[in-house]
Amino acid sequence: MISPDRFRTIPCPTYPEIRLAVLPGARTSSLIETFQPDAIHIATEGPLGQAARKHCLRRGYPFTTAFHTRFPEYIHARCRLPLAWTYAHLRKFHGAGKRIMVATQTIEDDLTARGFKNIVRWTRGVDTTLFHPRDKSFLDVRRPLSAFVGRVAVEKNIEAFLKLDIPGTKMVVGDGPARQHLEAKYPDTLFTGAREGEDLAKHFAAADVFVFPSRTDTFGLVLLEAMASGVPVAAYPVPGPLDVIGDEPVGVLGEDLANAVMRALEIDPKRCRAYAETYSWDRSIDQFLANLYPFRGADAVDGAAA
Repeated sequence: MISPDRFRTIPCPTYPEIRLAVLPGARTSSLIETFQPDAIHIATEGPLGQAARKHCLRRGYPFTTAFHTRFPEYIHARCRLPLAWTYAHLRKFHGAGKRIMVATQTIEDDLTARGFKNIVRWTRGVDTTLFHPRDKSFLDVRRPLSAFVGRVAVEKNIEAFLKLDIPGTKMVVGDGPARQHLEAKYPDTLFTGAREGEDLAKHFAAADVFVFPSRTDTFGLVLLEAMASGVPVAAYPVPGPLDVIGDEPVGVLGEDLANAVMRALEIDPKRCRAYAETYSWDRSIDQFLANLYPFRGADAVDGAAA
């Protein structure tokens, strides 16, 4: 794994929690050549991804990429940069690779309409051992407890959740650049800050309904983590929730998010857990390995893992 922890970094503008590698080109090239990989996968379009792409093109190494995040929409939400500009950049970035891995059919259809090629599927998995139903008395709050878990940033549309006129308590688990502003504006909401591991899993399971107000996520792994915890989902009918939940009786999708919350509270938690169990890590790993493009070794063939 070639990740920012191997480099000197600076905080990402407007999002200091994300660290960006500074001038990673030479070291990235050295790490790749020293390791001598059989296949190369570029996970993100940031400085490290740019450096790895440049090295692969220079050396003639085929590589795969993944489209995890709608960065054009995120950037547009912050500085109103036209979507066409950033999608043109991403189309060029991913177009040099052999395959682009995406999580859902909706994202594949959207990228295809924008001119992206060679798209393959790579679903997500959920840790059903860590995330499972637990005793909800862990949190002593007024019920029902409606929860959001994720980055506290403008692109997550969290304020749409916090504005809802619904009974009980609202909880936001996570940190990010918008937390201070939202915490001051909505003092009745429980802001827990970032949580990890067992602590995070306990907060998931303590909720009565998981509210996902984002309109820009490509998948939303937190949806699976909530359902694995026996918590039904309320979300907008947009890519991500539509692909993960669809018509399954484990959540309610609707433009009236308050109504979706109230209806989701009636869902049997056992159905949510059973549905999440169909998203195994083994399936996700098998898809990823099959999508790689091996270029070293006698047994390396197109479409096989090396």
